[in-house]
Amino acid sequence: MTVDNKDIEAFIRLFERSDWNELRLEVDGLKMVLSNDPKAKPIVQTAAEKPAALPAKKQPAPAATAAPNKQEAAALAENTNGLVAIRAPNLGTFYRAPNPGEAPYVEVGQEIGADSEVCLIEVMKLFTPVQAGVSGRIARICVEDGNMVEHDEPLFYVEPGAG
Repeated sequence: MTVDNKDIEAFIRLFERSDWNELRLEVDGLKMVLSNDPKAKPIVQTAAEKPAALPAKKQPAPAATAAPNKQEAAALAENTNGLVAIRAPNLGTFYRAPNPGEAPYVEVGQEIGADSEVCLIEVMKLFTPVQAGVSGRIARICVEDGNMVEHDEPLFYVEPGAG
């Protein structure tokens, strides 16, 4: 397994959004340590081929994130009124189907049960199946297959009901 900058950035974002104090990762000769401990000693690289990541300092979250403009927010609220969101359990890459070329887990209009698997989220070759958590009908798919999602980002909207 090889690790590229995109993978490292994904781990940093995961760490920043978690309540973890430390994350240690060693993959294919790359060693990375992220720590929130101000007393932690810096990692010193000695004769390694790949650079080691220095401990990341957890920055305070900005007061406000980029929000949709009023028109977009109103359209979103109007379109999701009465619907229940199925949200990403963690950050990663969103996959609608179990394997490339196979049928998606769900389609718009499909009835689902609370225990229905609706997609996969992958980070660093670890695939997390996502269950609906609600019975009803898929009203909207919010993310395109293969796109990166953030923790708690809406993946689907469901019209609650029998499923």
